[in-house]
Amino acid sequence: MRINLPVTPSEYVLTEQDMVVSKTDLKGNITYVNDDFIRISGFSEEELLGAPQNIIRHPDMPPEAFADMWAALKGGRAWTGLVKNRSKHGGFYWVEANAAPIMKDGVAVGYTSVRVRPRRADVAAAARAYARLRAGD
Repeated sequence: MRINLPVTPSEYVLTEQDMVVSKTDLKGNITYVNDDFIRISGFSEEELLGAPQNIIRHPDMPPEAFADMWAALKGGRAWTGLVKNRSKHGGFYWVEANAAPIMKDGVAVGYTSVRVRPRRADVAAAARAYARLRAGD
């Protein structure tokens, strides 16, 4: 699992207008990012395109969350969940991620994800649940 460091306690809270969009190939390498993704992540488009999607993975995220997501996507199903992402400079931002396979003639050719502002109560619940998973509970 990729460990992105350093991390800081600096949080960016998405606005109602923020919509973080990306597309990846079947291996999870980024093929498209929108302006909100670039601005919020702190990475340039050049740094992101071709990079693995986990470039923004925060070390607080348990591997189980991504295993669940990949199982759904590889099974041809959409996935929704709360994700804590890490920005380039170590800060973090929570998103409600909605990911789905991109299908062409019935075959997955990549994946897309649209991320929006999550409810703060959901963030608090996810943070507790993820901490329990990381602790092995």
